[in-house]
Amino acid sequence: QVQLAESGGGSVDAGGSLRISCAASGQTLSTYTMGWFRQAPGKEREFVASIRWNGGNTAYADSLKGRFIISGDRYKNTALLQMNSLKPEDTAVYYCAFRNSRLILSNLGNAEAYHYWGQGTQVTVSS
Repeated sequence: QVQLAESGGGSVDAGGSLRISCAASGQTLSTYTMGWFRQAPGKEREFVASIRWNGGNTAYADSLKGRFIISGDRYKNTALLQMNSLKPEDTAVYYCAFRNSRLILSNLGNAEAYHYWGQGTQVTVSS
């Protein structure tokens, strides 16, 4: 079993920045994938970004490239999501996701490919 603990988030004015983090603990392997998804009220969960170990390869939703940056520490099993130039439409609950293997590129945005999920952290952007 793997446990995910998210932190960060909160409220910010449009144009501001926030950083959220996720720490994985438990039976983690040395090669894994961590990702962020988000879900706004009345909308489906959507892919935000992911990072794969080993190698530290990252991937982003096309619409978020350039504003959001994912990073992590492989040995601390953490993933950070730096969110810049935030817009009201970024308001959502952000979920950390984890899989104990290195997902192929084409599957990084597939929520069903991840085995473990965090509780979610609220991000609210005011106009």
